[in-house]
Amino acid sequence: MSEVTELELGITADLHVHLREGAMMELITPTVKQGGFSIAYVMPNLVPPITTIEKVTEYHNQLSKLSPTTKFLMSFYLSKELTPELIEEAGSKRIVHGVKCYPAGVTTNSKYGVDPNDFSSFYPVFEAMQKHGLILNIHGEKPAVKNTTQTEEDDIHVLNAEPKFLPALRKLHQDFPKLKIALEHCTTSDAVALIRELNANTKESDEVYVAGTITAHHLSLTIDNWAGNPINFCKPVAKLPKDKRALVEAATSGERWFFFGSDSAPHPIEAKSTHVGVCAGVYTQSHALSYLAEVFDEQDQLDNLKKFVSSNGVAFYAQPDILSDVAKLETQRVWLVKRDIEVPHVIGNSQLKVVPFKAGETLKWAVEWR
Repeated sequence: MSEVTELELGITADLHVHLREGAMMELITPTVKQGGFSIAYVMPNLVPPITTIEKVTEYHNQLSKLSPTTKFLMSFYLSKELTPELIEEAGSKRIVHGVKCYPAGVTTNSKYGVDPNDFSSFYPVFEAMQKHGLILNIHGEKPAVKNTTQTEEDDIHVLNAEPKFLPALRKLHQDFPKLKIALEHCTTSDAVALIRELNANTKESDEVYVAGTITAHHLSLTIDNWAGNPINFCKPVAKLPKDKRALVEAATSGERWFFFGSDSAPHPIEAKSTHVGVCAGVYTQSHALSYLAEVFDEQDQLDNLKKFVSSNGVAFYAQPDILSDVAKLETQRVWLVKRDIEVPHVIGNSQLKVVPFKAGETLKWAVEWR
């Protein structure tokens, strides 16, 4: 492990957060800053999902009021309600920075999602996104086939749903080579290999068009850690030890096409403690940077942490308003300090309680804003 005792990370970005609505939003939103991040890219899978300029503007205003020193980047939910004209307007005014694609039925609030076997009806939307430099954020899992005539080749389950989706990603990049695509929360060595393959000819001076985000919890978990433990259960699920090793190696490599997206997804403790229908999602927001520091320190790669949580992701989203707005915030520079902190058993109030990742454990890195 490194002998470094403190590390300045500057302007940090968590490029995949779930902040919910109502009481949960009020509880969780301030913890983006607490967890060590200046910028948060917000998921649109509310109920109903965010598909209008009015709704995304209202949501942004609510979040900014709760945490005025956080820069929130907003997104639309890919659905039939989105039109090229809407993308033109929202993209030109920087009302949204991307569009989130959920295959229908694969995770929380994804019933309004799309059929990943055929994206062709959305190609006019993707063309408008490509024009305005908006990001297509993809939950890269293929839904299970539900019929009685399927063969073994059709079998889709939680362990292979991501690899089964990857050909669709390859085709999208082929059809829209200048569309920026982020494969969200990579969980397999297959995903890591494909991201690298699609960037094989990317030079130092070239823009990156396909990237993968990696969460803090997937750097720590395998299938054994969530089987029987609903707090660690998320979608996509943590996979095999070889997959975790591939994710750790990719995250700590410093390569420009890998960066941080926590996919922090809070649920009330009651929804995680039921024995039927456990909600998918791991809540990491409040200690996100500390979780990451543990992994990078163990790999003796703290020097690459800034790339993973700052420069790689900010460059991928490279839109002028982001850094100029962050620069105006009062406290925008984060430091990691080697000091033991204990993760609380619950975070909440009289209305609501959420169990954080690694509840009750002691972490070796604390966050300070200077």
